[in-house]
Amino acid sequence: MRVIIMGCGRVGAELATELDEAGHEVVVIDRDPAAFARLPEQFGGRTVTGLGFDREVLVDAGLHGADAFAAVSSGDNSNIIAARVARETYGVERVIARIYDAGRAEVYERLGIPTVATVPWATGRLIRYITSGSSPVVWRDQTGEVSLVAVVPPPVWVGTTLASLAGSVGGTAVALTRFGECRVPDGGTLAQAEDLIHLAVPSAVVDDLDDIVKRGPADD
Repeated sequence: MRVIIMGCGRVGAELATELDEAGHEVVVIDRDPAAFARLPEQFGGRTVTGLGFDREVLVDAGLHGADAFAAVSSGDNSNIIAARVARETYGVERVIARIYDAGRAEVYERLGIPTVATVPWATGRLIRYITSGSSPVVWRDQTGEVSLVAVVPPPVWVGTTLASLAGSVGGTAVALTRFGECRVPDGGTLAQAEDLIHLAVPSAVVDDLDDIVKRGPADD
């Protein structure tokens, strides 16, 4: 798949590197050419110097027909403008923006643009959102029996309890991140679109996790 990344800071460089190593076609945009030094020497993607919300720059980067666009520069306004241009003008299906202000994140999520905040799981969530197939495991205990996984609920689970979602894979919901804020959910917490849910699950189910979750709630 072809992925356009705006911003070559720490998150942008890590994201570009992981996607490139996974065999995807990656183009990185940054207004400062020195920023590309964060990319490894073996980086096989392309770099474009310019403002990531400039349409000529986006065309040069190959946004037409791109599979995904990630706006992860250091500016909230630049990120959301670029994300909206990618979504509304070029029709890119998977668009995500990094937002520093958690208060703004809620507004942008309501516009239909998923966001990530400046938290440790930012790169991981970006990878999972863009590729929809990367491993969800973020931690595993020393015995290998229990894994902590991060999942974004498919539409079929929206409006159902996190307890039901966790129970479908024999696990427990231990944390919920919504609009950049993390908390411990209770038994009645309902899943919303673009939530990031951390589940403690038996490691034996990890390989089949995506397939199980996509089936949705079991019929009564």
